[in-house]
Amino acid sequence: MAFTQIEDYGVIGNLETCPLIGNDGSIDWCCFPHIESSSVFAGILDDDGGGHFAIQPSGEFESAQEYVTRTNVLRTTFETDSGTMTLTDFMPVVDGVELGHTTSAIYRKVTCTEGTIELDATFEPRFDYDRVGTTVEQTSEGVIARGNGEQLYLWSPADFESSEGEEEHAEATETLRADETMWFVLQYNDREPIDAADCAALLRETIDYWQDWTHQCLDASGCPFEGPYHDDVIRSGLVLRLLMNPQTHAIAAAPTTSLPEEVGGVRNWDYRYAWIRDVSYTIQALNELGHEREARNGFDWCLTMCHKDDPGEIGHPLYGLHYPPEMVEEELDHFSGYRHSKPVRIGNAAGDQQQLDTYGELITAIYTATDYGEEIFAGEWEVIEEVIDHVSGVWTNKDKGIWEVRSEPKHVVHSKALCWAALDRGIKIAEDNDFDAPIDRWKGERDTIRETVLEEGFDEELGCFTQTFEGETVDAAALRLGSVGLLPFDDDRMQSTIDAVMDHLMTDEGLVMRYEGDDGLPGEEGAFVLCSYWLVECLALSGRVEEAHDVFESATEHLSPIGLFAEEIDPETGEHRGNFPQAFSHIGLINAVLYLNQAEPGETLDPIGRGATEITTDSKS
Repeated sequence: MAFTQIEDYGVIGNLETCPLIGNDGSIDWCCFPHIESSSVFAGILDDDGGGHFAIQPSGEFESAQEYVTRTNVLRTTFETDSGTMTLTDFMPVVDGVELGHTTSAIYRKVTCTEGTIELDATFEPRFDYDRVGTTVEQTSEGVIARGNGEQLYLWSPADFESSEGEEEHAEATETLRADETMWFVLQYNDREPIDAADCAALLRETIDYWQDWTHQCLDASGCPFEGPYHDDVIRSGLVLRLLMNPQTHAIAAAPTTSLPEEVGGVRNWDYRYAWIRDVSYTIQALNELGHEREARNGFDWCLTMCHKDDPGEIGHPLYGLHYPPEMVEEELDHFSGYRHSKPVRIGNAAGDQQQLDTYGELITAIYTATDYGEEIFAGEWEVIEEVIDHVSGVWTNKDKGIWEVRSEPKHVVHSKALCWAALDRGIKIAEDNDFDAPIDRWKGERDTIRETVLEEGFDEELGCFTQTFEGETVDAAALRLGSVGLLPFDDDRMQSTIDAVMDHLMTDEGLVMRYEGDDGLPGEEGAFVLCSYWLVECLALSGRVEEAHDVFESATEHLSPIGLFAEEIDPETGEHRGNFPQAFSHIGLINAVLYLNQAEPGETLDPIGRGATEITTDSKS
């Protein structure tokens, strides 16, 4: 079994977990029952022992994937010399799923649409990241696999034969003729009776669910995403929905772990957690897409974060999708890694880092939600006020920053700017709602932060805001000083920062790297998709519309064939790198289209829903 390119995977899900299916028909990543659970298939991380469940033609074939329109139902079409076969993969999602009533099952429908097809089905599960023994045995209706106190029940009319030994698995070879269909249903820790009619009905219900949920463009004033990238926005919204937990309302950064930022490198991280900044960015995107309920869920999750006993904990950037989190980071030495990129990690030590920007992301998210109509009640304000007041006392500290470097903490410019944003939005919430708060003191701290950032964070020689007060590093995160409103976009320093990012961090292909310089880790990484969309946002809001469109098109042309994005793009090969699909990347695309559609050449605009206090400035203030 050879490794499949990251961009050649599709993703399905039931709002609890997200299997990845290659364009060769193989499920190479699946965790049950949740995204953050241990894997039952991990072939994407070890092509020999990770486990997979493949359905594909027996001989040579060509294949292509697509989604059923406006759904997360995946269709793979195989062309062979003898005929054509369509594989339809989905997990049931029906009304009531928001209450947690899901079915942990993968449905796979195989149809011969032309000629004759001989297909092979290979079922090779490996429980708990292949750290425990797995047994596979035949039943009268299919196959049962057991291990780690769990079981997978594969129902199918196909004639499976199990193979015992060190690598237990089951195989079947079947022949289908034109218009013949065969179902394969994989149930986790369940064994409900199934027939083909039930399968077909669930497929129809699942398609209806997704098509009813997705963005409808019903606003009489016109769709804010109207234009050539409308379908890409729709797909990005569907990706975000897959990553939203229906019980806790947390949003997973990605459904995978350890897909490398560099093939053969060590920058391999577990992203099956909820980052505060992901939720912050998502609230605006969801509201503009018309998904008010999901945006409200994000708002509720932010309020939950504020209710932590110790506001200092909020400086930790990531949390478990189901409380409490498991932050212990460990390495799976027995896995070879994607394309032999080791180590394979589960858990994420960044959960213990101090990242001060998370305070700004949290309070900005809450303020943005109120801009879209959410209300903050007096009891909620008490805990929000405590968080804001905490910021006024810790913003002078060093931290790890948004990029979670594994070197010593520093005075990170982006972190200081987001602390400014926390106080700024906190002042506005208090004033808008007539809440009691030490507003005069907060205003003093807010102004001090701004003065410090302008004095210590801008490098005259480079002509831009830098990564830290200590160094001369160009960092794409400095673009967000304009996005959060610390400076208006027509300020000379913001314009020169935009130019510096384009000069120092943009590749020949028009993609944007995160930053220059050493970050304490060996190896390199790809261009960071979200950074390209940050640049689009800044150019659009600056009235530099033609440049914004150029950068947007350079980034968006790297979408996978079915409209998905990993975290990064290899600037030399164009291949996807990092975990996949990545919430950050898809949020960036949605918001970039939003700003592009509002931009006017030569006219500076304010970010939507980011309501910073209006600043009067000149080039020296």
